[in-house]
Amino acid sequence: MPKVHFLPHPELCPEGLTVDATSGVAVLDVALQHHIALEHACDKACACTTCHILIREGFDSLAAATDDEEDLLDKAWGLESTSRLGCQAKVADADLVVEIPKYTINYAKELH
Repeated sequence: MPKVHFLPHPELCPEGLTVDATSGVAVLDVALQHHIALEHACDKACACTTCHILIREGFDSLAAATDDEEDLLDKAWGLESTSRLGCQAKVADADLVVEIPKYTINYAKELH
């Protein structure tokens, strides 16, 4: 079973967290299942960038981003070559190390 290690984030996961994940589950869902309140203003519809994450290890194990995801990522704050949308990046068989960026382009937090 692959593991997802969330690096410390000052608000969402101050201590960091390593959890078991099921292959095929979106990284956003893994975060939410473990009480990491990663934003998802579009309700996981691949229509915003509030669930933008950085894959620090295991990026190559993920399926390639779709054109729609790539177009949205162009608008994300702090875009890097290993950026993905948490709602679209599905855990494969390899462990992942995930960093949640400090900022989003969202002006207000959604209360999910």
